[in-house]
Amino acid sequence: MKKIIIGDHLIKSFGEGDERRNVLGGVTVEIEKGEFVAVMGPSGSGKSTLMFALSGTDHVNDGKVLFDGKDLSKLGENELADMRRTQMGFVFQQPTMLKHLNILDNIILPSMRGSRRNAAEITAKARALMQRVGIAELEKRDMTQVSGGQLQRAGICRALMNSPKIIFGDEPTGALNSKSAQEIMDLFSEINAEGTAILLVTHDATVAARTERIMFMRDGTIVSELKLPKYNGTDTDGRVGQVTAKMREIGI
Repeated sequence: MKKIIIGDHLIKSFGEGDERRNVLGGVTVEIEKGEFVAVMGPSGSGKSTLMFALSGTDHVNDGKVLFDGKDLSKLGENELADMRRTQMGFVFQQPTMLKHLNILDNIILPSMRGSRRNAAEITAKARALMQRVGIAELEKRDMTQVSGGQLQRAGICRALMNSPKIIFGDEPTGALNSKSAQEIMDLFSEINAEGTAILLVTHDATVAARTERIMFMRDGTIVSELKLPKYNGTDTDGRVGQVTAKMREIGI
């Protein structure tokens, strides 16, 4: 299967001289088109830094990232921004939305810039996505008038507006209760089943167990991987057990 992302010997450092510290210590990783992947590890292990490097959101000190065959280091800031906006989607633990805009406007705003579609087309796409994820009735509400789970659904809608090739999620269920987290993971599973690759950073074994491959990080390196069959809605406890057993085995 063709690779959507290749990260080759990625090194990311902070500080200078004796204070210099590698957050990524030569990480090599490949993500296939349509793959569902999780990255796990303790705080400070480099999980989020790896995600930011693979998405071109942050520059590395050494190594290179190929996205769909394009070397991100060869792209200017505007080209990188356009690539992230049109080919990648992002879902964070706390969706970054503007308080003075309602939910619908927050969803469509990033898609308006540089789009060849007119406002009516973009709005129609947003409303269709909101209908799909069960928040169609909330379009006029502002972000303080919805629950955390509803706000995260809006964030997923925004991430899907430009039909991305991959969605990056940084602890996307971290602020949700277990029921809302399960509903969000159900949405991710549906999106992945339609062919969109997903890379999730998480500390939650229940979330990771819904993916197909888990990369475990410690001290800026990938120390182990666990592959699972595609999730079919059954044996959730067994999958979680495999993840937690692997975590104990490698000591994270």
